[in-house]
Amino acid sequence: MDIQSIKTVCVTSVLLIGFFIAGCGEPTGMGSKELAPPVDLGPTIGSLAEVFSLESILVEGYGLIGGLKGTGSAECPPQIRTYLTQYILAQLPEPKIDVGKFINSRDTAVVLVHGLMLTTASKNQYFDVRIVALPGTQTTSLEGGWLYGAELKTAGAFGITTKVLATAKGPVFIDTISTSGTDKKVGYILSGGTVLDDYKVWLALRRPDYRTAARIRDRLNERFGDDIAKAVRPGQIELKVPAKYREQKQRFVSIVKATYLSETREITRERIKTFVRKLAGSEDKYASEIALEAIGNESLSKLRALLKSSNEEVRLRAARCMLNLGSDVGLETLREIAMDKGSAYRVEVLEAITTAARRNDAAAISLRLLRDEDFAIRLAAYEQLRKLDDIAITQRLIARDFYLEEIAQTEYTAIFVSRSGRPRIVLFGAPISCRRNIFVESADGNITINAPAGQKYVSITRKHPKRPSVIVQLKSTFELSDIIRTLCEEPLKKAEEGRPGLGVSYADVIGLLKQMCDKGTVNAEFRAGPLPKID
Repeated sequence: MDIQSIKTVCVTSVLLIGFFIAGCGEPTGMGSKELAPPVDLGPTIGSLAEVFSLESILVEGYGLIGGLKGTGSAECPPQIRTYLTQYILAQLPEPKIDVGKFINSRDTAVVLVHGLMLTTASKNQYFDVRIVALPGTQTTSLEGGWLYGAELKTAGAFGITTKVLATAKGPVFIDTISTSGTDKKVGYILSGGTVLDDYKVWLALRRPDYRTAARIRDRLNERFGDDIAKAVRPGQIELKVPAKYREQKQRFVSIVKATYLSETREITRERIKTFVRKLAGSEDKYASEIALEAIGNESLSKLRALLKSSNEEVRLRAARCMLNLGSDVGLETLREIAMDKGSAYRVEVLEAITTAARRNDAAAISLRLLRDEDFAIRLAAYEQLRKLDDIAITQRLIARDFYLEEIAQTEYTAIFVSRSGRPRIVLFGAPISCRRNIFVESADGNITINAPAGQKYVSITRKHPKRPSVIVQLKSTFELSDIIRTLCEEPLKKAEEGRPGLGVSYADVIGLLKQMCDKGTVNAEFRAGPLPKID
């Protein structure tokens, strides 16, 4: 026997011995399974079609800011001037003003308006917009102004006949409490944008075929309810987001992509077994969670076993998936994670509970977390209670400009002011009272809050915005909510009855509140939310 033959025999013998040992030692174990080819789980809708659903759209337009105190500009490019003239005239029932003179006033300024419109938003929902004075003009400040109105289209579409996606209007907000410098030629209209229509989700088949489109339509309607899917062309299917997923639109899109086109009892069992195993052990746990939710209630019994996993993320994903499928078996698991002060998933869990659990269960958990030591958790609990419209939060609209909200069920006193979304001042640990010796003045010196030692009321004064020699003075109690209302409620006109105010803007009052906390006038922590993120 030659050397090559000897080598062949030796290699063959080693391989046979290896297979023999593996076969004898583990006849039905994982070793034999790993050699078996993976089971074909069938095509998903995502493998047959592209799902088109942008998370956000950058929109922009031009508008006119009014109410400025001589800080605006008459300068405006001809094309924009023509557009604004036509737009303003179209908004008026009768053209009673000289539009050209209006634009030329130093009390107005032309601005670029842009915002990030989330496609998850429904018709008439609000979003923040950013305003910028046109470069090269003499506008020096947009402070105290009001955006009269603007049409918003996809960015870069000005001058092109394209659909108006949103409108914008409202009071200008210029942040004055950041440590960095303030550019008064840039501001925001908080929740100033309004979505004009629901943004549809649609599927485009990679190989257009009406028979396949009809199968996908029928499968999605079977899974999510009648009229969810509509095959409009051989290669296109339009989707409506079910009410259940209205607050989780992107999750719905992911579930659609993970939904299998056909199913049998045997293949469904194999799919569940596959994705439960992946959820318990793989790095891409999100995809496995989505796949199990796409399969539906058949996954519940296997998901239940994962609630005992030693991995907190596995327990969270299994419990959330079950909750979204209509089972509250995992609710106790989610509650435990939410209450665990060492968990990094507390806010995520709280959002999952509010989105899918019964209202009373969600409210009870959020109320408990209002007493948490961590302000971020208290704030998250408040946000969820606000979504639930819970009676723990008392709400008052101030001067049609912002909301004043008070929460009594918390040991920790704090003042939270929003700088994105709906303008609101939130008093945690209400009622909050000020100390008896107060002196706070606005940065420009026009507003003063004063209560010398021994005085039984707070004196609040404001200089007239256009006639500095005229000073208006009102009285308030030492309760912070009363001071805020006195500052910001609209001044009464002649023959009007009700509570008078000084008409101070939202931006100005949050600056005063920060001062009061910094000086110790109010025994409360001051917290400001983030500014809008608009790119």
